[in-house]
Order: sequence, then structure tokens, then C-alpha cells
Amino acid sequence: AAFFGAVALGNPVVDSFETELRDVLGFLRRLGRAGEAKPQQHELHRRGANTLFNIWIKYKPRLPEWYYNEKLLKVGDSLAQIKEYKLALLQCYGRYLQEFISVNCDDIIDDVHRFKSTFFPNGFRDKKAALTFRALQERNVCIYQMVCSSDRDLQKQESLQTCFNVLSSLRLTMQVALPQENLCWLIYNGTIHIYTICRHLMMIGQSAKVLEYLLWASICMESSIPLLSVHYLTWRATLYTAVSQCYFDCQASIHGEIFARRGLIKIDELKQLEDISSSLENSETKQIFREATLKMSVMIFKRAVYESRRKPKSYFRPKLRASLKVAQNLPRPRTTTERLLTEMFDSAAAQFLAILEALSDSSRRMLHPAPPIPDEIEIHDVISELFVAGLEILSGNSIKKQKRVLVRSPDLHFIIFFSAIKERTCLKAYISFTMIFSYEEWDVFDSAIEFVVNFLQAQDDPTWKKAGMELKLLTLMQPLLFPRKFKHGFSISENNTKEARMPHGSEKKQTFRRECSGASVEHGEPSHDLMILATTVFSYVSTSKQNIRPDKEILVDVIMFLWQKCKSGLQQIQMSGSDYLQYIHKYKAYQWVHVLWIINEVIQKGSIADINVVMLADITLCLTAILENVADS
Repeated sequence: AAFFGAVALGNPVVDSFETELRDVLGFLRRLGRAGEAKPQQHELHRRGANTLFNIWIKYKPRLPEWYYNEKLLKVGDSLAQIKEYKLALLQCYGRYLQEFISVNCDDIIDDVHRFKSTFFPNGFRDKKAALTFRALQERNVCIYQMVCSSDRDLQKQESLQTCFNVLSSLRLTMQVALPQENLCWLIYNGTIHIYTICRHLMMIGQSAKVLEYLLWASICMESSIPLLSVHYLTWRATLYTAVSQCYFDCQASIHGEIFARRGLIKIDELKQLEDISSSLENSETKQIFREATLKMSVMIFKRAVYESRRKPKSYFRPKLRASLKVAQNLPRPRTTTERLLTEMFDSAAAQFLAILEALSDSSRRMLHPAPPIPDEIEIHDVISELFVAGLEILSGNSIKKQKRVLVRSPDLHFIIFFSAIKERTCLKAYISFTMIFSYEEWDVFDSAIEFVVNFLQAQDDPTWKKAGMELKLLTLMQPLLFPRKFKHGFSISENNTKEARMPHGSEKKQTFRRECSGASVEHGEPSHDLMILATTVFSYVSTSKQNIRPDKEILVDVIMFLWQKCKSGLQQIQMSGSDYLQYIHKYKAYQWVHVLWIINEVIQKGSIADINVVMLADITLCLTAILENVADS
């Protein structure tokens, strides 16, 4: 290329190189938009990969090293954007790193001195250093994305180990780059990648193992001078929140609160420096500090709301829980919990966020209702008060009252903002609030469901169908898990919250349940409810697209519940000996066979077969045995 002049556009070698790269990237991009892979598409993809390989081989001796290396990384970034992570790893980032090391890069993630001597033999002032750091970081991102593509839920031990290797490699890269102030962009991107991977691992119960990496990311943000500016405060507060959440997940709530208070101190220190350096505080800066402070305050509230009510073990506890009936007719704040909310948060939006966080518990599953831990009277009272306070905010009464009281408040814009976005965000809030189900707070659950039903009925957006499906499954599971003759529901009015006694929930909730089954059905016998639940979940999995199906965790819990219920009925069929057909028709046991078939179909179509392989084998063998015996009868 140097023979034809400057290495830039207009040079025939460069133009030819750019054209061929543009063509192959366009080909791969169109192939990715074509949809699911088919045999012929596999062949086309292989052809595209071979073409890219040949381009690198063809032009490496014809182009300067610096230009060639830059193109390697740029093409790798383009491939990663179209989710061609394997191709980006092997053909771009891996090809660039091959000139430094011929063995696996993961073999040196524990040796910082070997890492430096291998990838930075000429020091960090070398022109290639920034490219090398970038290639190392993007290589790790591609490896993580490839793991997610093959094992999204990280159920395999190899997948978990690969993720932790990626985290260690990212940490080592950041450790080496941290003293170089001009590489602050690498530190910032590294914290984002670490946070993304750690959040994924936290969702599957790996909080104890990812804590050290989130702590490292937080300290890196504090150790890099350019990243200490107000511009990055929102992200730093997000990392602080993740660390605090890890402590709560590990049942070390006191450490979670301590770290949140530490974060609050760091935010206050930055605010003081900002006040000294600038006499004028614009609205954007004020909002950044407000948001960061809110995140820390929410994590502090998460523990304080419970600890402030706990009594010493020697303290005499009354057997009766505090009733909310008297407090409902009083003006806010009506309870100790509402008083703490009012003291710590000055808007309904912030209060509701604090309520959701205080009630969230990673160890709880939605369809496994259980009392809170520890099972103490004071904790029960706090949870009930939190739910009642949250329900009033959802109903809009709290916002209306605050508008009357805070007309001249400088924070009124925050309340108005919450009201303005309520139409778009209340669904997410409603769905989060259905954690009432797991705490067995049925009174508030019945009322909350009414608000959700009213909202969903007014929406046409298909993306919200998934949320509607999950809520319908909850309402169908409720009478099966806890059959009750009467229910108590909270009737929300503008002036107060009255308790109403109603059989089997409100009329709206009953209508909602009838819609779940697609017909007008009265809930009575458990077997009838069971059939409705089975046919409903089957219809969701069979007729819905992959991205509009209920959450996999809820699907698994529903299937396991149906399977446990089926076992007793199936045992009766299997014990009937040669009278299979007679027993099935006499006692209508064919319904159990139908449910068993539905369970098997949902497992196959719902892509949840790998969740519990033993259960799948039992179901398949049981269904096969019944069908064979019926055929032989």
C-alpha cells in the first residue's frame, strides 16, 4: 500500500481492502436479519467466515501493521454489534492477540507480572498499548456473550466457571490500566462489563461470589480521578447499590446498610467539592445528586424499616398483631412505617421505590408463598404496613394528597413527573408489587390485582401480554394453594381505605379469573381449578411467541405444582391393574392423564426441559406406561 502513497482512502490497496470488508460485513448483517438458522444459512455463514479469513490473510503483508491492527478491532466491534461474537473473537480480537501469546490467555489471569510482560513488553506508553487493552477487554465480552448464547441460565458448571474467568480477566486488565489516567475509558467500560455479568450471576444465586468483583468496580471508579466527576456519579451510585444488594442477598444486611451509608458519604463529599468549585448549581447537576442520594437512601431504608421495629428477645410480645383497621381512617402518616417513609423520602415515587426494595428478597420465589424470615410479629407488621402504603400510592391517593400539601414545595416537579409517567411505568410497578403473593398478604393482593386488571384492560400493546399472563397464572394458583371460603379485600377510596368482606374476592377479580379459563367457570372443586390452570398454561405456551410467554421461573413452579398434584391420581390408575379403562371412565381419571400430557407438552414447548431432567424423565415414563397399558386393555 505504501507504494501507492499515503495509507488512506484513495490508495487502491486501501480502497480494495475497505470494499471487501464492507461487502462481507454487509453479507453477514443481512444473514443475521434473515431469522433462525437453517442448513443453507449455516453454509452461507461458513462462506462469509471463510471470506473474512481470506481477507485478513491476503492484506496482512500489503498493509502497515498499525492500520491492519486498527481494522482488526474495528471489524471486531462491528461483528459484535450484529451478535457475531464467535467470529469477532476468533477472526479479530483473537487474531490481534496471537502476536503476543500462543497459549490460552486465561492461563495468565492470576499472574499480573506475566500479564504485563506478555502483552506490554514495551510498556504502557507504546502506541499499541491502548489497542491491546481494548482487544483484551472485548475478547472477554465476546466470551461471555457466547456462553449466554449456549446457556442463557448458566446451568452448566462450565458456563459458571467461564463467567468467573471472564470477571477475573476483566479485573486484571483494569488493575494494570488503573494507574494510567489516559485509560480511564477502559476502567469505565470495564465496570459496565463487570456489573452486567455480576447482575446476571446474582439472578441465579451467585451473589456471594460476585461481591468481590462489584467491590472492585466501585473502588476503581473512586480511584480514577477523571471518573470522580459529577458526570459519572449516577453510574457510581448504581455500583454502590449493586454491592449493597449483594450483601442483602448474602443475609448480611448490616454490611449492606454500612456500605450504603459509605456511599452516601462519598456523594456528600463530591457535592461539597462541587459547591466550592462552582457557585451556580444547574438543574441537571442537582438532579444527578438527588438520584444518587435516593439510591443510597433506599438501601438504608431496606434494613432500617425492619431493624427499627425489632424488640429484644426478652421483650414481651403480644400474641395479637397490630390491626390496620384503626389506622386506615387516619391522615398520613398513619403507621410507624409511613412515618419513616415520610421522613426519608419527600415524594410518592421515591417512597414506592423504597417500598419495593424493602420487600424484595432474592431467596423468595413468587409461587412459593411463605411467612417472612424471621417469623416475628414486628416483621409481619412492617410487611403489612409496607404493602398498605404501597397500595395507596398505586391507587393515586397519596399523590393527590401530596399535591394538596406540597403546592409550593420545590420538589413538586418530582411528584408531577411521577404522575406524568405513571401511564407508562405503572405496569412495571404493579407487576413488582405482586410480590404480595409470596408473602401471603392476601387482602392487599386482592385489591392490587384489581388495579392491574383495570390497567391491562385499557392497553393494546402486545408487549404487555406477558405480564398479563403471569398475573392470570397467579390468580389461578391462589385458590389451589390456599383454598378459602371468604377473602378480605381493601376497597380504595379517595378519603380512606376501607376493609370489605367479600366471598372469593371482588367481582372484578372473579371476572378476571373467568377470562383466564376462556369461559364462565365457577371455582369450586380443586380438580376443576387444576384443569383450568393446566389448560391455561398450555394455551400460553402453545399460542404465544417466545418473548411473550410467562417467566420461566413461574412456568417451572406451575409445572412442578401440577406434577405433584397428578401423582396421587396417577397412583390410583397404576394400582387398578388390568382394569385401566374401566377405572379411568368410572372415576373420570382421564383428566389426570390429560393434565399429565399437558405437563409434558409445556415442558417441551416451553424450553424448560433442562431445568429438572429427573422430573421430565418421571413424567415421560409415567405417561408412556399409562398409554401402553390403555392400549393393551
